[in-house]
Amino acid sequence: MDIVEYLKLCLIKRNLNFSKLAELTSQSQSNLANKIKRGKFQTDELEKIAAALGARLEIKFIDNTTDQPII
Repeated sequence: MDIVEYLKLCLIKRNLNFSKLAELTSQSQSNLANKIKRGKFQTDELEKIAAALGARLEIKFIDNTTDQPII
C-alpha cells in the first residue's frame, strides 16, 4: 500500500476528506492535491497530517526476511 492509499483509508476512518485535511494542515487544497498526485510528502508534512488526524507518525524499517522491524 502506498502513502496515498494509506492516507485515504485514514481519512475515511476519521470521517474526513482532503478538503478538510488541507484546512487542518494550513495549506491550500491545490497544494495538498499536488502532493497527493505526486505521492510524495516530506516527514514534517506527514507529522502535520498525523496531528490533524489525532495521531502521531511512526516510521519503521521492516526486514525483508523476517517481516519484523529492524529496531
